[in-house]
Formats: sequence, structure tokens, C-alpha cells
Amino acid sequence: MKITLNNNFAKFTQETLTVRELLQERNYTFKMLVIKINGVLVKKADYDTALVKDGDDVTVLHLISGG
Repeated sequence: MKITLNNNFAKFTQETLTVRELLQERNYTFKMLVIKINGVLVKKADYDTALVKDGDDVTVLHLISGG
């Protein structure tokens, strides 16, 4: 599978991945993340069921608060 991940080309051996599998594969461990697949927001509750497929454009953003 080939996708665009944060505006970079990424290749995986699997044909599909759940969002959680993608995060584990790429070692995203930060607690506060915003995930979009093809511009559509994925809720944290859906990380185990939302699928990333060949050709998808995935954005993973770290949320950092400050004051």
C-alpha cells in the first residue's frame, strides 16, 4: 500500500491498516493527536475501525497546548 502521510510518500506491506495500526507502525505515541484521512477527521473512538487504504492522504497532527 502506498499513501501520503503528512505530505510525504509512505509505503506499507499491508493492503489496509487501521488508524491505530498506522500509529503503531510509525511510532506515534503522543496522547493528543488529530488524524485526518482524505481531509475527514477521524475520532479517537474510531481508531480501531477507520481504515487507511492505498492512495489515501493521511494527516497526523500533534496538539500542543500552551499559555
